Amino acid sequence: MTTIVPEGATAAIPKPETASSRAHARLTSPWASLAAAVIAILWTVPTAGLLISSFRPEDDIKTTGWWEFFAHPHLTLSNYHAVLNGNGASGSDLSSFLINSIVITLPGVIIPIFLATMAAYAFAWTRFPGRNLLFVMIFALQIVPLQVTLIPLLKLFVHPPLNLMPIAGGDAPADGLYSLWIAHTMFGLPLAIFLLHNFMREIPGELVESARVDGAGHVQIFTRLILPLMTPAIAAFGILQFLWVWNDLLVAMVFANSDVAPLTKALADLTGERGQDWPLLSAGAFLSMIIPMAVFLSMQRFFVRGLLAGSVKG
Repeated sequence: MTTIVPEGATAAIPKPETASSRAHARLTSPWASLAAAVIAILWTVPTAGLLISSFRPEDDIKTTGWWEFFAHPHLTLSNYHAVLNGNGASGSDLSSFLINSIVITLPGVIIPIFLATMAAYAFAWTRFPGRNLLFVMIFALQIVPLQVTLIPLLKLFVHPPLNLMPIAGGDAPADGLYSLWIAHTMFGLPLAIFLLHNFMREIPGELVESARVDGAGHVQIFTRLILPLMTPAIAAFGILQFLWVWNDLLVAMVFANSDVAPLTKALADLTGERGQDWPLLSAGAFLSMIIPMAVFLSMQRFFVRGLLAGSVKG
């Protein structure tokens, strides 16, 4: 049987099914949307309970569950006031630790991005002996457990010539910020170089070649062509690194002294000293969550674009 197409009309040619179209169809089905909604609700309930508890009076927190708030709503800011401004002899002033976390996190994100973008460009668009071997070695550093590097780094920071951390009876500086910045940079560089290199390789080579024909050097190509196109990948790694450095406790416990301790270390100490003081713990915990939540939600679209760039073709 022959299909007659009216004059002036074009027969619809079905598009070939690709991996991306199949994935899109599965992820946009009603069942997938329902499962995502259920997971989102279950994931949000503990955070909502923590938020509500942080604003409840101490007597209500210790006698009833947070869900009782809807039956007897009582709100107070005394928990946050005690946490941010101190609570007498308890020493629960977290405002200085919050500033320490910001001072530690921002350089811990900016420095690896600054170094990784240049290293990724070198691996992607320049030729030098041993390039592939060196890139494989950097990639392999991602599987090295962080814990096995702590003692060697600690020895390196304590002894000359660095002298970045104080030792008993020594003249080493009391400021441990440099050791934290270096440690977070070293731990974040392998992943940063790997992600940025993979994204950079997806840039069409014709763009780089045309820039070279026009007389642009490596510096001009890197600053005027590559970096603007790298914004999603840089933002994706920046979010990952920000969340990791902000929520880090292990590196802070090893390298940070009491003067530069971040908020996570202060909360850990507060949990040990005042494990039954739920009002202060809930307020302090939510205070440590609000900044990374705001950063992630504000840059979520860059995060998704940067992680998925080049992962699915066709």
